[in-house]
Amino acid sequence: MTEERERARRPGGRSARVRAAVHQAVTDLVAERGYGNFTVGDVAARAGVADTSIYRRWGNLEALTQDVAITRLTEQSPIPDTGSLEGDLRDYAAKVARDVSGPDGPAVLSLVVALSTAGPDGARARDDFLAERTRQLQVMLDRARDRGEQPPDTLAVLDHILAPMYVRVLFGAGPLDPDYADTLVDHLLALHAAPPPAP
Repeated sequence: MTEERERARRPGGRSARVRAAVHQAVTDLVAERGYGNFTVGDVAARAGVADTSIYRRWGNLEALTQDVAITRLTEQSPIPDTGSLEGDLRDYAAKVARDVSGPDGPAVLSLVVALSTAGPDGARARDDFLAERTRQLQVMLDRARDRGEQPPDTLAVLDHILAPMYVRVLFGAGPLDPDYADTLVDHLLALHAAPPPAP
């Protein structure tokens, strides 16, 4: 039986386990050594797989680290559907706070920052991450608009909810607890509800 047929017969299976182990190995190595300070061999040894398996699937270390960054940050924080914009924003902010302040959060954010300065491929990884985050947010905001609410735009959510959390994690500037996440949502909603300044 071919490898492809075997994967089709066992959805997920060994392929999914290998991918998860390799992704975790990259995340752990970034946390311990920093981006650029480990090799494919190091990842393979940590994940318990052959380095040929990594080269066959990802091609090189740069492609692998990009896959890790995009996957970790875009597969987290599913879009909530609480029935109101405020509820959705609070739920989303709380989930993002938990994800980025969890055991792997700082390493993954650091990886995205490092990739963004690592040439054209890294810039593409950064752009892919931002595009996916924007797409996720747009789903939530479009749903609110369909309910007759007046949501802010995606850039406002990025600026007032996600960016402050990322800065806190990257610079160790304070905890990301539920009260802080709620405060960010309060500020965004108040700013969005405020009348425009008089000309």
